[in-house]
Amino acid sequence: MKKRFHTSILATLFASATLLPVSLPNGAIAAQSPFVVDMKSTEIDGHTIAYREAGDPANPTVLLLHGFPTSSHMFRELIPVLAEDYHVIAPDYLGFGASDMPSADMYDYSFANAAEMVTRLIDEKGVDNYTVYLMDYGAPIGFRMFAEHPERVTGFVIQNGNAYDEGLREFWDPIKAYWADPSTENGDALRGFLTLDATKWQFTHGVGDVSAVSPDNFWHVQYLLDRPGNQEVQLEMFLDYGTNVAEYPKWQALFREYQPPALIVWGKNDHIFPADGAHPYKADLSDVEFHLLDTGHFALEEYGDVIAAEMQDFLARITK
Repeated sequence: MKKRFHTSILATLFASATLLPVSLPNGAIAAQSPFVVDMKSTEIDGHTIAYREAGDPANPTVLLLHGFPTSSHMFRELIPVLAEDYHVIAPDYLGFGASDMPSADMYDYSFANAAEMVTRLIDEKGVDNYTVYLMDYGAPIGFRMFAEHPERVTGFVIQNGNAYDEGLREFWDPIKAYWADPSTENGDALRGFLTLDATKWQFTHGVGDVSAVSPDNFWHVQYLLDRPGNQEVQLEMFLDYGTNVAEYPKWQALFREYQPPALIVWGKNDHIFPADGAHPYKADLSDVEFHLLDTGHFALEEYGDVIAAEMQDFLARITK
């Protein structure tokens, strides 16, 4: 099968970070698509929101929501493939990617506000209904949007995006300590997650073929994390993630009520969101295509071809 598409947890993280790709991914499926991906921006409440867009707006919309600590860059090769048949939008949240980064003392960084910003963006684009790709931070953002307007969501593509207590294992212990006591000391204990070693670890841990991971990811992400003031932004988001956990029962009830079709493509070797968080979806959703992939957190890096093919089949079924 062709797969490329191209605390003391911290101790494990740093030990694994020495793994470096030795070659660039071949970008095979992106090369098959002639569709251009436009990098655009709009102003919402005085802040510039950047987003990637491709495809015909008359086609069904696929909304791609990125995770921490990356941006719409993580979808750079998936977008042109989907754009052959779909209208694709991939935003950067405030504080991420090419969007504005107001200082943490001047803006309330929260998942609720990120969800509102993305909703405002798709409203501005005239999008009524959409299928949403949910990865890492993108999951609580997308599920908050679903909770506000479940009738707009035609389906979920869930890739290492959590909505269950079972998915928060030992990796989360120092972050949970910060939720319980948001002291300077507990916040400073999380800054190790924002280093270059941590970034490399997130992209390479659990990966079968490390050469499938483009090193562009490291430099792109770390440049953004190293901007003055960005660590404070990320600490605010770490702290606010705890509010998502309180929403889990509500989201699960909505899953059972509205039953959106779901494609689950999950890197089973992920230490951040392990496969323990993937299985419970099957109890709440009746129309689930379920795939555990032999890779890590950023599954698109190694299994992009596979995910793209599964998405094309899934989208063709639910949007016809």
